[in-house]
Amino acid sequence: MSALAKVSYFWRSATGGLRHSPFVHFIAITTIAIALFAAGLARTAGSALDGLLASLGGEVEVTVYLAPELAEDQVEALRTQLETASGGRAVLVKPEEALERLARELGDLGDALSQLPENPLPPSLELSVAPERRTPELLERLSLQLRALPGVTGVDYGREAVERLTAIARALQFGGLVAFAVVLFATIIIVSATLQLAIYARREEIEIQKLVGATDRFVKAPFLIEGLLQGLLGAAVALGGLWAFGQLVGPTLTSLFSFLLGPTSSEPMVRAGLALELIFAGGLLGLVGSFIAVGRFLRV
Repeated sequence: MSALAKVSYFWRSATGGLRHSPFVHFIAITTIAIALFAAGLARTAGSALDGLLASLGGEVEVTVYLAPELAEDQVEALRTQLETASGGRAVLVKPEEALERLARELGDLGDALSQLPENPLPPSLELSVAPERRTPELLERLSLQLRALPGVTGVDYGREAVERLTAIARALQFGGLVAFAVVLFATIIIVSATLQLAIYARREEIEIQKLVGATDRFVKAPFLIEGLLQGLLGAAVALGGLWAFGQLVGPTLTSLFSFLLGPTSSEPMVRAGLALELIFAGGLLGLVGSFIAVGRFLRV
């Protein structure tokens, strides 16, 4: 039998297998679709979370308090040192500007500041740190380095907020990985179990093939293609579900969480990159499940 004839036979046998046991394959396709739908939602939520963390991380600012007696040239030299050490940009905030800002933030209570005999706020440099240096460890190291500079009386970068934000991000990432591993394992088990039922229903055909000298590879190939088709169909169903979810529920969720995420563009939930990832994952799930199922059957 030529290679082209073998490929044609494998595809005919695989599509015939889907028609032969539609209910069994429906269960497998539905299982893959549910798993990929959940993975797609998690992927979209993860992207939104990354955007949120990036926006919150963008607010991380190091405030360096200066001694009031520093001259302008000393402040400028210190500002240059800060920018060199952090890779960011430092802006001078004069005591008058700091007092005006505090009054605005206090609202109606800000009028009480005008009764102060003198301005208690020192001059400061507000330093924006490069994104790659916003981890708690690097910010603490930078803070210690800045405190050692002459003319610096204090450094504040919201240590507790940064550490809490980083801990939340790590916990969510770890939880997502654990949940994905559990769903992946359960999906492979269910798919392989349902495929074993389909293979068992065609056991006589397989026995005849073995009697006439068919190799294990020849017997496995149609079932592997069958699993691949199941995975691709499951991915297509999942993508359709994600598109419908984005159309029906997406606008409501966007409006609910806009106070956290800020104004967002109306990007579709199913983007090209996500679609390719789910199609690849669906095909891989189907192949792995069918490989396990046919391997068990041939060992019996």
